[in-house]
Amino acid sequence: MQAVLVKEFGAPDVLELQEVPAPEPGPGQVLVQVAAADVMFLDTRLRSGWGTDFFPVRPPYIPGGAIGGTVRAVGPGVDNAWLGRRVATRTATSGTGGGLPVGGYAEQALAVAETLTEIPDGVSLDQATALVHDGHTALAVFDRAAVRPGDFVLITAAAGGLGTLLIQLARQAGAQVIAAARGETKLALTERLGAHTAIDYSEPGWTDRVLAATGGQAPHLVLDGAGGHLGDAALAVAAGGGGRFIGYGAAAGEFAGAAAEDARQRGVEVVGLHDLTNTGDDYRAAYAARILDAVATGAIEVVIGQTYPLAEAARSHAAIQARTALGRTLLRIG
Repeated sequence: MQAVLVKEFGAPDVLELQEVPAPEPGPGQVLVQVAAADVMFLDTRLRSGWGTDFFPVRPPYIPGGAIGGTVRAVGPGVDNAWLGRRVATRTATSGTGGGLPVGGYAEQALAVAETLTEIPDGVSLDQATALVHDGHTALAVFDRAAVRPGDFVLITAAAGGLGTLLIQLARQAGAQVIAAARGETKLALTERLGAHTAIDYSEPGWTDRVLAATGGQAPHLVLDGAGGHLGDAALAVAAGGGGRFIGYGAAAGEFAGAAAEDARQRGVEVVGLHDLTNTGDDYRAAYAARILDAVATGAIEVVIGQTYPLAEAARSHAAIQARTALGRTLLRIG
């Protein structure tokens, strides 16, 4: 089978398409004929050599932790009824809290049967693949946020996969959504999805515009997908005395945190990613069913901004690094 390998850490051009042996499903596993693979910001960081203390990947390896496709074979102990079903799933080694997001950029990949989500009618393989990670996290963030009608909600990295989902969820809950992103194209997307105010956070004084959009009240809730200095700036502008900040992303480089202690002293509740996502597979299954139902009924739009063939995985990484990607980025296979 063909797969993309990271032969050595480095720039996107270290990604190479090669012929490799097809994997064999072990006990409790299935073999998925992959139709789409999710390309995450984390994939680009790991490929560069970042984070190996927490994610101990070593070249050569196949990137990618989320896939969609059809079950082609099952291992010992797995119900044969899975054969031929359309599924979306984490790869066998992927998972929050120490899992390795590898194995997905390939024509075939292994998954654990317990993590499979059957794709319902009305949902495409692309949509379901884009939601393997983002669907669970978006609902975990949204449920913890407890958005109330009239709340001012600031969402950073708002044109990304998670941001586009959270804009829609917050708007449907009656919030006044302030979307922060970079560039006219991304801002236009956030407004189309329902953001009341769109602010370019690459421009000086962007947090002043956030405050102005709230009439000087400050956001009741900050949902931060940017991290780094942008996340710290968003944290600093969260309303004191009961405001909430949920940090789940690191698009700017690192998770926000340098301003956390000051924010807590102002009475801001600060919640991190691992406070949200350390849930079992039962919770993941419930979240998957919930988000896929919303997509199937048209209540939620999945924004897939760009797709690439497997042979052009390097282009997908370059687009994410250049901050030009909208929504989710997928590799289409076969």
